[in-house]
Amino acid sequence: MVWCKKCGNELPEGATYCPKCGAAVELATELSLAFWGERFIAWLIDIIILEIILTPIRLLAWIGWPGYVWVPAIPSWIPFVSVGFSNLVYFLYWTVMEGTYGQSVGKMIIRIRVARLNGEHADIGRAALESIGKAFLLPIDLILGWLLHPRKRQRIFNYISETIVIRASK
Repeated sequence: MVWCKKCGNELPEGATYCPKCGAAVELATELSLAFWGERFIAWLIDIIILEIILTPIRLLAWIGWPGYVWVPAIPSWIPFVSVGFSNLVYFLYWTVMEGTYGQSVGKMIIRIRVARLNGEHADIGRAALESIGKAFLLPIDLILGWLLHPRKRQRIFNYISETIVIRASK
């Protein structure tokens, strides 16, 4: 697919200008969007890695390690919203990794990356905004993204942060 470098709109075949913003087609670039399955596997790899790290910390809290203060999860009465220590760790991990490198470890293994709509590197601010949905609101973020933005394969917080997930160049 060919996308406008200025606004991220998909361009019709043979267009000389973007119908949405008027940018010339030579400003467009070919981007290969990552599939939902690739994104899920990358997410699962990240969760497994983070849980391997977090499990000993939880165990130390459970046995009452001296000086360790346990921070319990905040109860949520909103369905599909999760706020707790693990969610904060996930958020910080994805924000730093994707804002700095464009990829988490899972994305590096699967060879996909987070990018701005024009394919350029997403900055730390966009990565933080995009990570909110993944860390705290994933079911809502994902389901609404599937329904509202299926062509660009964007979750809601990808749409808000103006990011997409693409295959990393070799």
